[in-house]
Amino acid sequence: MGKQPIDLLMQPSWRIIDQSSLGPYFDAKQSFAMDDTLCASVGKGESPATARSWVHHRTIVLGIQDTRLPFLEDGVKLLEDEGYRVIVRNSGGLAVVLDEGVLNISLIFEDEKKGIDIDRGYEAMTELVRRMLRSYNAEIEAYEIKGSYCPGSYDLSIGGRKFAGISQRRLRGGTAVQIYLCADKSGSERADLIRRFYQAALKDKSNDTKGVYPDIRPETMASLSELLQTDITVQDLMLSLLTELKERSGRLYAAGLSPEEEMAFEKNLTRMLDRNEKVFGTQESLD
Repeated sequence: MGKQPIDLLMQPSWRIIDQSSLGPYFDAKQSFAMDDTLCASVGKGESPATARSWVHHRTIVLGIQDTRLPFLEDGVKLLEDEGYRVIVRNSGGLAVVLDEGVLNISLIFEDEKKGIDIDRGYEAMTELVRRMLRSYNAEIEAYEIKGSYCPGSYDLSIGGRKFAGISQRRLRGGTAVQIYLCADKSGSERADLIRRFYQAALKDKSNDTKGVYPDIRPETMASLSELLQTDITVQDLMLSLLTELKERSGRLYAAGLSPEEEMAFEKNLTRMLDRNEKVFGTQESLD
């Protein structure tokens, strides 16, 4: 028998970096620089498998493809007028909403010599979420939810309504499997915001662009609290995450960045700042 997706979760030890309660001043550019840093240190064997949890307040994360929208400035202005910060990440995918009701999890593994099969990473995260939510007796399915924002083959849904999306980033011998989980608030309101963003950034040129952008139907998305008809918070999901990883590991421990990782993080953050300056034309300081 070949390896099962769940085997990826069974690590000798899990390093935990919990950034889920840093508050509104924790910038998403720092998050993507952090995952690149951890990919490199885990990939070189300098760190064990790492689970990082993170929350950002009122932030829209664009994919590289979104930066090619013909009226991007108009779309960004709409989001900023609604009180959101807008950043572009260093990888593919499309726009997503991050706020204080969305828990993000990154699982970072050392890429095996033959490489972690890409589906295996997605399936490991899917299995983890199913186990985190098993007490609710919900049937969680993984397939593309058409009409959702940032649609993909591993959209997680209950009853056909999406509450989570999974992505992967491979870098310097490491693999980061990332998920956003909408714990509470309105999933359809989040989706409607992204629908209006694309409306403003495309106008009537949707057929003239090289990229394919989603035709968002807000009713296709919901939070776990809405789907399960019970209050589910980011903190509830965090506890479930740590419980599940503890069951599959000899050791769970919290650790900040090493001095070497701190240096790498500063370089990766500079890259993120430069990328965003190129797109938005303003240089930011995160001091």
